[in-house]
Amino acid sequence: MASRFTRRALLGGGVFLIGGAAFVAAGGQNAFYSLITEDIQGDRIDAPTAYELAKSGDILLIDIRRPDEWAKTGSGVGAARLDMRRTDFIDALDILTEGRRDRPVALICARGVRSARLNNLLVEAGFTRIIDVPEGMLGSAAGPGWIARDLPLDRS
Repeated sequence: MASRFTRRALLGGGVFLIGGAAFVAAGGQNAFYSLITEDIQGDRIDAPTAYELAKSGDILLIDIRRPDEWAKTGSGVGAARLDMRRTDFIDALDILTEGRRDRPVALICARGVRSARLNNLLVEAGFTRIIDVPEGMLGSAAGPGWIARDLPLDRS
């Protein structure tokens, strides 16, 4: 009985390893990101451009991650922190944009997945100039990320 369990466990583990290797070979998270961002409306910019535009006031940069993520890494200097899970997210964004739904708003998260999903929701809500920062704070297929690029962080 013990040898059967061992063979079964080895077979299951082998299937798991082969499946994981196939996921990585197919592009892994990068392939997943490509699938969800195919239909993104609006522009995309890299982290250095987001920093420069936020610093100059040409965009409103919003870090949509959770408070525990802000505490762990900080946020990009110039970014407003607005947790996308808030039930009043759109109302809070309206306050930050002073009711101007045509104001350029750039969204940044950890790796570009949440910002990509939120992008289209905000367009549907009437925001007309939503911009994605797809490399995020930690990096993705779109780029190394805010932190790896050594852009300034607000750790307050």
